[in-house]
Amino acid sequence: MEECPRQEVNLEKCNCTYEPCERKGICCECLRYHRASGELPACYFSPEVERTYDRSIEQFIKSRK
Repeated sequence: MEECPRQEVNLEKCNCTYEPCERKGICCECLRYHRASGELPACYFSPEVERTYDRSIEQFIKSRK
């Protein structure tokens, strides 16, 4: 994985609570990883929903109703 020149800036707004994540703050890698898994990244979810680690598109839709 390449270094991201904006990683520190991105980390200021990253709400991901999954600590061993190697993509934290590297938004393009995070988005690529989650979309390949049929998911959305943590930043699409409220803090309460994000902590469930259910990053499914279904959960996103349900949480927005």
